[in-house]
Amino acid sequence: MLYLHDVWVNWFEGEENAYNVPFFHEWRRQDKIELLDQIPLLYITKPLYDYIENDMHDIPKQFLEVIYQQAYMRRGMERKVLDYACIITDGTEIIAFDTIGYDIPIRKSRLIPRQEQMVYDMIKDARQENFQFDPKKYKKEYHMLSMHPQLVVGLTRREKQLKQLLMMALDQLRTTNNIEELRYWLTEWDPKLYPSIRFMDEHRVWEKLYDGVKQGWSIAHEDLCQKLIKGQPFLEKLWELEDVSNTSKRNQKISE
Repeated sequence: MLYLHDVWVNWFEGEENAYNVPFFHEWRRQDKIELLDQIPLLYITKPLYDYIENDMHDIPKQFLEVIYQQAYMRRGMERKVLDYACIITDGTEIIAFDTIGYDIPIRKSRLIPRQEQMVYDMIKDARQENFQFDPKKYKKEYHMLSMHPQLVVGLTRREKQLKQLLMMALDQLRTTNNIEELRYWLTEWDPKLYPSIRFMDEHRVWEKLYDGVKQGWSIAHEDLCQKLIKGQPFLEKLWELEDVSNTSKRNQKISE
């Protein structure tokens, strides 16, 4: 088995979509970055790689048996064993995961560029591992709270997080399904539609609103998001966390 040593990881917990596991250039100073003493590396098929990277389902038992207690992290003078942690690659993409003792990839991390290159070098002469996995029995599903990757293409880490926040607020709006509220927010989003909005039913209003905001990200998206979450403490807190991170990043650039 192949192993990497002294590996820096920046774990993101509970992220089923790969686009929410930032690459090194978007890591932040306040992220909790850890150093792993040792972690196994497996070169696997693309279908299995996509299954692990882009979802949170059970990893094949044969796979788990191979990597069992092969990874270690150090905390001070103590060396801690990780039951099921591994770096996987399909020859193109690379990601690390840790199940924290379960059978699903709870935590995921990208690698720093130097260690990504080490992975590519190490698998040049390696044999691709085949584990019992039938991709025909698995189909990735996307929805409003788990957006299709095409809807976040080109967005920064902050923009993806705020778009996720916007979708959470829209989901609440859709659940309430108050026609007057829906008409109000569609008018906020696209004032040009105002003359025709009063003739639309809730289904049509929602369709127009969602179809309008689901693509890309802009100042208009950010403005709508900030207005929608006003008065909702949990969502406001999530906004504040992203805003603080963005402010810290700007200040860091200024100081440099």
